[in-house]
Amino acid sequence: MEQLQLWSQRAVLGVETSFKRYLAEKIRWQNRLIVITGARGTGKTTLMLQRMKESLSLDESLYVSLDNLYFATHTLTDLAEAFVQRGGRYLFLDEIHKYPNWSVEVKNVYDHLPDLHLVLSGSSATELLRSQGDLSRRALFYHLQGLSFREFLAYTGRAALDLIALEDLLKNPLDAARTVLEKVKPLAFFREYLVSGYYPFFREDPEGYHQRLRQVLNAVLETDIPAVFPIDYYSVWKVKKLLEVISEMVPFKPNVKKLSEQIGISRDTLIRYLQYLAKADILLLLYSQNKGVSLLNKPEKIYLNNTNLAYALSGSLQTGAARETFFANQLSPGHRLRFNKQGDFLVDDSYVFEIGGRKKGRRQIAGLENAFVVADDLELPVAGKIPLWLFGFLY
Repeated sequence: MEQLQLWSQRAVLGVETSFKRYLAEKIRWQNRLIVITGARGTGKTTLMLQRMKESLSLDESLYVSLDNLYFATHTLTDLAEAFVQRGGRYLFLDEIHKYPNWSVEVKNVYDHLPDLHLVLSGSSATELLRSQGDLSRRALFYHLQGLSFREFLAYTGRAALDLIALEDLLKNPLDAARTVLEKVKPLAFFREYLVSGYYPFFREDPEGYHQRLRQVLNAVLETDIPAVFPIDYYSVWKVKKLLEVISEMVPFKPNVKKLSEQIGISRDTLIRYLQYLAKADILLLLYSQNKGVSLLNKPEKIYLNNTNLAYALSGSLQTGAARETFFANQLSPGHRLRFNKQGDFLVDDSYVFEIGGRKKGRRQIAGLENAFVVADDLELPVAGKIPLWLFGFLY
C-alpha cells in the first residue's frame, strides 16, 4: 500500500493543470461512483489526476491503475478496504476494464464502504458493461472525446475561447464566427488539427504522432476489445482486416454481403464487429432515422471516428471525406446524428446538413425546413453557408 501511495502522489504532483478538458466542468464529482470512458490517449488519466491535485488531499485520495502488478496477488476489494482503514476517502481506478469482473467488485465496494468515493476510467468499450453488477443505478457515466477544434486551439496556445451551442450557432452564425475571429484566424490551423490535433499526446512527439497513434490503435484491437467482448485472437485478426479495408474506403455506404465475403465472416458477425469498433471510438456509424442500433440493422454509412485516424492508417484523406468526418466527429458527443437521403446528416431529428466546399449550393436540400449548407474554406458565413470550422466549437 505504501508503494501505491508513493506512486500516486508522484503522478498527482507531476500533472499539469494549465489546460483542462471540457468534461472537467461537467462531471458531478460529488457523486460516490463515477465512470469515465473514452478512447486511449484522450486524457482520462490526466482528468483524474488534475481533480486530485486541485481539489483533494493527497492523504485522502489514491490513484491506481488496474494493470498494476499489485493485483496479481490482491483484489480490488482488498485495496479499497486497506485504503479506507488508512483514512482514504477518494479512490481513482484507471484501466478498469483490465480487471476481471470489475463491475461486481465495484458494486460490493460501493455498498459496503459508504464513505468511499470511487472514480473509474477505462476503454470506451466498457460502456457496454453499464448494466453488469447493477451499476446503472449507482454510477454516473461520462464519455471523454478527443480534443475538439476549440480545445486544440487552447491546448496549443493559439486562443482560449468559450464553446458555442448548436442552436446559437445556427441562429446567428455571423456573430459566432466574429467572436472567434476577434482572437484567432481558425483556418490557419484547421488542417493541422485535421491531420494531427485530436489526441492530446500529439504534443509529446509531433514527428512520431501517427506512428504512436497506430500503436495505440493496435493496443485497442489486441487488448481493449478482447478484454470486454467475447472475441479470440483469430477474430481480432479478422477485425484488423476489416478495419484495413474500411480505412481505404471511408466514408462509404456498406454493401454488407460483399464486405462480409471479402473478410470471410458472416453478415451478423460483420455487423457485430462494426459495433465493437464503434464502441471503441474507432468507427462512427450512421444509421437511418427510422432504424435503431442492433445486430439486425446495418449502418447506412461508415466513417472513421476522426480525421487523425485516417491520416495515421492511410496517410491521406480525400477533402470531401475529411469534411464529413470532421462534422460527424464534432457533433456526435452532444447530438444525435442520423443518415438522411436528401442531405448528409440529420441532427437531433430536427436539422438537415449538407456538407461541401465553398461553392456548394442548396439544390440537394431545396424545400427542406431547418436545412443548412456547411462549407469548408470559409472564414465567415457567405450566402447562407455556415463555415465548417465553426462546428469545432460545440464542446
